[in-house]
Amino acid sequence: MTDSFLYLLACLIAGIALIVLLTTKYKVPAFFALLLSGILVGLSVQMPFGLMITTLKDGFGNILKSLGLVIVLGTTLGVVLEYTGSTAVMAAYILKKAGERHASWAMSITGFIVGFPIFCDSGFIVLSGLNKNLAKRSGVPITIISVSLATGLYAIHCLAPPHPGITAAAGIIGTDIGKLMLYGAAIALPGMIVGNLWAKYAGKKFPDSQPENEISEERIVEGPPVIKAFLPILIPLVLIGLRSFFTVDTLVNLKWISPFLSLGDPVIALMIGILLALNCKAGWKKIELSNLLQDSVEKAGGILIIIGAGGAFGAILAETKIGVHFSEVLDLRYLGLFFPFLLTFVLKTAQGSSTVAIITAATIIHPLLANLGLASESGRILCVLSMGAGSMMISHANDAYFWVIAKFSGLEMKAMLRVYSVATIFMGLTSIIMVYILSKII
Repeated sequence: MTDSFLYLLACLIAGIALIVLLTTKYKVPAFFALLLSGILVGLSVQMPFGLMITTLKDGFGNILKSLGLVIVLGTTLGVVLEYTGSTAVMAAYILKKAGERHASWAMSITGFIVGFPIFCDSGFIVLSGLNKNLAKRSGVPITIISVSLATGLYAIHCLAPPHPGITAAAGIIGTDIGKLMLYGAAIALPGMIVGNLWAKYAGKKFPDSQPENEISEERIVEGPPVIKAFLPILIPLVLIGLRSFFTVDTLVNLKWISPFLSLGDPVIALMIGILLALNCKAGWKKIELSNLLQDSVEKAGGILIIIGAGGAFGAILAETKIGVHFSEVLDLRYLGLFFPFLLTFVLKTAQGSSTVAIITAATIIHPLLANLGLASESGRILCVLSMGAGSMMISHANDAYFWVIAKFSGLEMKAMLRVYSVATIFMGLTSIIMVYILSKII
């Protein structure tokens, strides 16, 4: 294979350019874009055809082996919570406690909590009825309410598992999912706050406009009691948190607690969350439950093949030893955490998908961890969080979530760009600052 650094760098740039071109201009699904880019890089460096195919298969399979169950179970939990009305119950409870005077904060917090198990686009669609209803009751402009909800959902989506991009990056880089989930939530919180503050400041300049498509206030009339609605999220988080932060040394004299802490494995914790979510509805019919679980698996399937293709692309890059060449030619230690952030930021802005951006960035960063000074356990977590911060910015017209917000809120392009898109810039910058501060603590 060709091993000239400049030639390998040109091949890498060509591969990234192909991903951007295929996904933006030609609307090729991310799976095929990543797979074709991996083949392009492999052929460009004169990798033997048999080795290239084997590498693609291994990369695809290895990433799914480590992340497949987490993605499927996390997706299922979100689907069940939505179907049982638990999502609407949590939102209504938060709105009631916060009051109409704090409508924008109520929607930010709702998005943040509901966004743990539900993808940001789905969460926004589910809550859009409550969103518009609250705007009418409180007199707060719909722009402020909508962007507050959108940024609350977006913050947790970009920074905490089981969301696909950050989870895939964790598998590629090799980090503890449990710790990443908790650190990610901590980093996402300031991002949510900044998003809310900017929405309140900039959103005042845009008067309400009537949405083209009216959506019913409530998709589900009845739901479970409040405590039942929250438990499927709270219990898994507590279990994962206990397992992540109890060290082996701590358990030497507490052997009785080890079996309990095994429940904090993300796979087991998510299973428990699903069982609790199923308990939020009585009288399940066999066909009803079967169809719901089938929908969950089908929804997860589309995510899994993108993650698998990202793993395949990353395996090709690893085989070229491009990381070794980077370490020999460039001293990246001075960039440290900011290199993963900048790379993901550029990819996100160029092609629109946070998931594709962070997966692509992770495949490039993985062989550079030592050179960046991020090869330790804490360094890997910080690296993934840095990429998560980069995947926030900039969300604009090439991002599907951008159009979900615009369509279901009735916001014009000018308002979306000046309020929501700018909010994602401040969120990303705030998050990387928080990651840097965290790097001085852990």
